[in-house]
Amino acid sequence: MAHTALHRARPGTAVLTAVAAVAALGASGPQATAAQHPAAPRAGGVPSAISRLTGGLTTPWGISFLRTGKAALVTERNTGDVWKVASDGTKKRVGAVPNAVWHKETEDKGGLLGVAVSPGWNGTTDQDVFFMETTARDNRVVRMRFDGTRLSGYTPVLTGILRDTQHNGGQIAFGPDGYLYVTTGDAQQSRLAQDKKSLNGKILRITRTGAAAPGNPFGTRVYSYGHRNPQGLAWDRAGRLWETEIGAETWDELNLVKPGRNYGWPACEGACSAAGTTNPKMVWDPDKGGVPAQIAVVGDVLYASTLSGHRLWRMPIDASGERVGRATSYYNGAYGRLRALVKVPGADRLWLGTSDRGTDKDLLLEVTIK
Repeated sequence: MAHTALHRARPGTAVLTAVAAVAALGASGPQATAAQHPAAPRAGGVPSAISRLTGGLTTPWGISFLRTGKAALVTERNTGDVWKVASDGTKKRVGAVPNAVWHKETEDKGGLLGVAVSPGWNGTTDQDVFFMETTARDNRVVRMRFDGTRLSGYTPVLTGILRDTQHNGGQIAFGPDGYLYVTTGDAQQSRLAQDKKSLNGKILRITRTGAAAPGNPFGTRVYSYGHRNPQGLAWDRAGRLWETEIGAETWDELNLVKPGRNYGWPACEGACSAAGTTNPKMVWDPDKGGVPAQIAVVGDVLYASTLSGHRLWRMPIDASGERVGRATSYYNGAYGRLRALVKVPGADRLWLGTSDRGTDKDLLLEVTIK
C-alpha cells in the first residue's frame, strides 16, 4: 500500500511539556522538573509529518530492519506471525515463530515479542534472525533462518526466563558491539530484579549462542539489574544505551544504562536515595502521557512511544550526553496505543506501530523528522 498522509504536526502543537507530564532528573536526589535542572536542548529533531505506511496488522510488537535498509521484519504479538514490510509499504507474511503463546481471555501479555536481525544478515551466508517469545513454560530467545523470502528452523538460544501474564520485558537488539541485548521483566516477582543470579528484571547481554558476552560486569549474562518491566532499547551515536521502563503506580522511567548498575526496583520507582542505585533521567506519570513502550534515536534526540499515553515523546539529549532536555509530545490521542518504534536506516524517519486495535486493524506509520 502506498503512503497516505494522515496528519502533519507543527512545532508547538499537540504538545505537553515536561513540567505537566514528565520530570527530568539529576543524577541523584529528589525528583525535579526540567526547569529546575535545565539541560541545553539540541536543535532540530522535530516530527514534521506522519503518514500511513501499511495496515492489516494485529498488534505489531517488534521491528528490525534487514541489512539493506529497504525492508524490515515485523512481529505480531497475538498471532506469532512475522511480516516482511518494504519501504513502500508492501508487506508479505514470511512465517511464524513456533510456541509463542498469547491468550486474550486470560489477559496474558506474552506472545511473540522482539525481533533482531543479525547485523551481518545477507540472506545467504548469514540468515540469522533472533526473536523473543513467551511460551507456555518460559520466556526465551530463539534463532531462526530467513533467506529473504521465508523463515525456517527453530533453535532456542536462551531459555528459562520466568514468564507471567505481565512483566515479560521482551525487547531484543544488537548493540554497536555486536552482542545481543535482551530486556526481561520481573514476572511479577519483584525480588527477582535484585537477585543477580536470576535472569528476570534485567538487561542481559549475550552472544549469538546465548552465552554471557565477554566483558559483562558480573561474568554472567546480566548487564544491569533492578528493572521492573523494561520495554525499549536504543543506542545514541556516542554508543550510550538508553532504556524505557514501565513502572508500577507512580512513575515510568527513561534510563541511561551502564554496565553493572542497579536501577532500583523494587526499592525505587522513579528517583530515590537508596544506596547503590542509579536514578532515571526522566519519569512519566502513567496517568499523564506515560507507560512508555519502545525508544529510538535520530541524531541527538530520543523518541518514545507510549501505550496508555497514546502519544510519541521527543526528548533531546543534552551536550553532556548524560541528561535530556524538556520533553514534548506529538499525535496525542490521534492513533490510540503506540508501541513498535524504530529508526529507518540512513534516513531521518521513524516507523511507529499502533497496538491493540483488534484483528487486522493495526497500522505501521512513518514519521518524518526535521
